[in-house]
Amino acid sequence: MSLAKLFSLIQYPIPHHLLSRLVGGLAECRLPWLKNVLIKAFIRQFRVDMDEAIEPDPTAYATFNEFFTRALEEDARPIGEGLASPADGTLSQFGAIEAGQLLQAKGHRFSLMELLGGYGEAARRYLGGSFATIYLSPSDYHRIHMPLSGTLREMVYVPGRLFSVNAATTKHVPNLFARNERLVCHFDTEQGPMVVVLVGAMIVAAIETVWAGQITPLPRSGVQRIRFDTPVRLEKGEEMGRFKLGSTVVMAFAEPATFTDALEPGAKVQMGQSLGSF
Repeated sequence: MSLAKLFSLIQYPIPHHLLSRLVGGLAECRLPWLKNVLIKAFIRQFRVDMDEAIEPDPTAYATFNEFFTRALEEDARPIGEGLASPADGTLSQFGAIEAGQLLQAKGHRFSLMELLGGYGEAARRYLGGSFATIYLSPSDYHRIHMPLSGTLREMVYVPGRLFSVNAATTKHVPNLFARNERLVCHFDTEQGPMVVVLVGAMIVAAIETVWAGQITPLPRSGVQRIRFDTPVRLEKGEEMGRFKLGSTVVMAFAEPATFTDALEPGAKVQMGQSLGSF
């Protein structure tokens, strides 16, 4: 048995939510000596480039989470043409949505309807469209930005597990992104409907949005749909949310996208980088 398979199997009995909340409490610790030790150790381990940050001094952050979701200098991530990457990370998979299915990894597909919380009407909007999945590693910038300009129509919170979303787990846990806790954000754009799904993962303490603040964790009381009487308009490149520790973004578009020829699964991308066009 491979180490990747073993790593995936041992995650099943782990109390995902309890572990994540414990780590989340540590990441919010305000003891100066402790949070400074955590931040400096993290920078060394993952070779974080603090020169990109608006605040380059690691000790200036009040908590580890404040450091982890740090803002970058305004010109650190130029916004490209067409479809822009919403985050720094690895472009895990991308392409056409086929028969309502998205590619998770070689040999694994999962249902768009299940990803969106079981809403068949919402999933039907994307039949014949395109998708892209970006994995954010611990060393990446963890604010999520708009890939296209759009108006938020609805937000759906879907409870679930908190499996790791790294490459090893993606290859071995079926329906991974449709099993994990997630926040589904539906937008209207000039290119038609767009959905951006912020997927939770093990030790991800919370997911935040710019329009509603911290959303997860919520009590596990089923799927919750939230509509907005006052439109929330966000332009391409604007921040829409952030992860407190790393995870994954899955995007789906009603219109088929033409992805840049140079891209391939596993490519590193930066927020704002052009992924293709419509």
